[in-house]
Parts: sequence; structure tokens; C-alpha cells
Amino acid sequence: QVQLVESGGGLVQAGGSLTLSCEVSGRTIYSNSMGWFRQAPGSEREFIAAIDWSGHTTDYLDSVKGRFTISRDDAKNTVYLQMNSLKPEDTANYYCAFRNSREITLNKREYQYWGQGTQVTVSS
Repeated sequence: QVQLVESGGGLVQAGGSLTLSCEVSGRTIYSNSMGWFRQAPGSEREFIAAIDWSGHTTDYLDSVKGRFTISRDDAKNTVYLQMNSLKPEDTANYYCAFRNSREITLNKREYQYWGQGTQVTVSS
């Protein structure tokens, strides 16, 4: 059984930073791509960032480019999302996702496994 467990969310003031972690069990993330998504109340789940199997190719939502960084540690079977210069509009539940492919995608329907999410709240 594949499980993804996110951690690191919380309440932070605007301009602050948080690092989210996603630990995977039941499957190795080696040779697989990973993604982060977020969902605010009343909104669709949106793509935030993705990283390919090698860690050399990444992609980001335009509004988080230069502020968020996705990374991976295959030895720990964990993916991270470093978030800097946080804004109130970044407030959402953040989810990580596992894809049975080496290549990245922005399409949430192409990810096979999901975590339960971790809440990020940015106060103004």
C-alpha cells in the first residue's frame, strides 16, 4: 500500500517561510516524478510544482516561481517544497502526489497516489 504523508504546514505571517515534506512509503520514489498541488476552499486543486525522477527538471506555477523550490531526497524517499516570501493568497491545503513516470506533468489526473494534505495559512 502506497502512502504519502505531508508535514510542515502551519500558520505563518506574510513574508515568512515554510518547508513542506512528503514522505512516501510502500513505493520507492526513485525513477518516479513527484508533484505538489494546493486547494483553497471553493477552488479547484491546482498544480504548484513538479520534479522529474532525476531532480534535474522542475516546473512551477507562474505565481510561485522564484519563491517556491521543489526538491527530492531519494535516500529518504521524501520530497520537499521550500516556500519563501509567502503571501496570504498562498493559503490552502497542500498535497503531494506520486506519478508512475519519470517525466513531470502539470495534470493532476496523471498522478496515481496522493497524500492527505497539510494546511498552510498565511496571515497578512
